[in-house]
Amino acid sequence: MAKWGEGDPRWIVEERPDATNVNNWHWSEKNASGWSKEKLKSLFEGMIIEEPGLGIITIKELTKCEGEATASNRKGKLIFFYEWVVHLDWTAIVTEDPEKDIKGTIDIPNLSEENDPEEIDVNVTLSAGGSLGDKVKEFLRKKGANNIREKIREYIETLKKEYAVDLIKPTKGQAVTKPVKTHNPPSTDISFNSNMKSTTNDIQKMELGCKISTSKINVSQTFKCTADELYRALTQREMVVAFTRGDVKLRVEKGGKFEFFGGNISGEFESLEPNKQIVQKWRFKSWPNGHYSTVTIDIEQKDDCTELRLSQTGVPSNEVEKTKEGWQNYYWESIKRTFGFGAILL
Repeated sequence: MAKWGEGDPRWIVEERPDATNVNNWHWSEKNASGWSKEKLKSLFEGMIIEEPGLGIITIKELTKCEGEATASNRKGKLIFFYEWVVHLDWTAIVTEDPEKDIKGTIDIPNLSEENDPEEIDVNVTLSAGGSLGDKVKEFLRKKGANNIREKIREYIETLKKEYAVDLIKPTKGQAVTKPVKTHNPPSTDISFNSNMKSTTNDIQKMELGCKISTSKINVSQTFKCTADELYRALTQREMVVAFTRGDVKLRVEKGGKFEFFGGNISGEFESLEPNKQIVQKWRFKSWPNGHYSTVTIDIEQKDDCTELRLSQTGVPSNEVEKTKEGWQNYYWESIKRTFGFGAILL
């Protein structure tokens, strides 16, 4: 009981910017269902899981997301409720037979606050692919499920740290703070001080207001073809479709955009010098929003072959090996295999 002449501080009306829910005593609640569906969709669709020697699995679509989520505040304590049944469609390109049609589904039946991410079930089924598909299914069931659970963990952390942050109201003397978004605003909304110099670090200011560590990739390849043939293989739509084994979006001109492998790789041409050089802005869909690397491909005609030298800057450090293997498996080896540009053995 409060002392005589002293009111219960939970009921004292303070000078507050919003003048509501003083000292966070009253119950307040936000419906997080719509936000959650969009967040889960953005986390899963386009997600790539790669296993060296096996291939690349892509989450193509979130086909079902049923349930609800709320974030509540009572007595200054945040309370979360979420319960979802999620259904995902996946496809795979395997190294052993890239043309093989392999696909299936992933069901997550118990995504709820009652289970820690590592306790959530990830059920994998195969709808096409035969024995090769069985290998992919087994990989997803044993190892790939951990990648799925990491995305679930990211959803839960973002729900708690970003979506619900404004449920806790400031008390007297506290500044009103705004949540830090985990997505980058469009580049046109970013304002720079006129005296600030443009540096590589500016480009690397990514999600949560932090910088990401990036690295550089340098590789070289030898092709048994002319420089003209190799240049066309990289820029002519029919030839790109042939070695990527799928539909592509490709506009070969300065500022022209491209998308390969179902949109998992995208970018824009910065400059083109026929039969000599291609410079691109290039990214994986799974990279932080708005982050692009710069790819420079130099092509040099030799006496009996053509040499390709690739330099790629701005690659997230934790994506370096995956990116190098992707160039090797799905560009160079596929081009050689598709067009007969096999490397010359020395």
